[in-house]
Amino acid sequence: MAEIKPNPFPKSRKLSKADGTIAYTWDGKLHNWDGPALIPEGNKRQAEYYLYGILQSKEEWSEARRQREGVPFYKNQSMKSKLSDYRN
Repeated sequence: MAEIKPNPFPKSRKLSKADGTIAYTWDGKLHNWDGPALIPEGNKRQAEYYLYGILQSKEEWSEARRQREGVPFYKNQSMKSKLSDYRN
């Protein structure tokens, strides 16, 4: 029997244009967790932050990045009182 391997998770792609514009895409959308997803003409001051194709300000992007790690809400002690599964 042949061993079935799961499809690998798609990785971000870095695209560069001739004018120096750098874009990071994932699944056909602008997206980058590590930094700005669009850097026009290589100018970091004009960089734009995107998550899943949605334009974010730098503050919104950094907040979303900070929230992607840690304990999920259903494992957090303070949230257990709000879930019906843990009520008497």
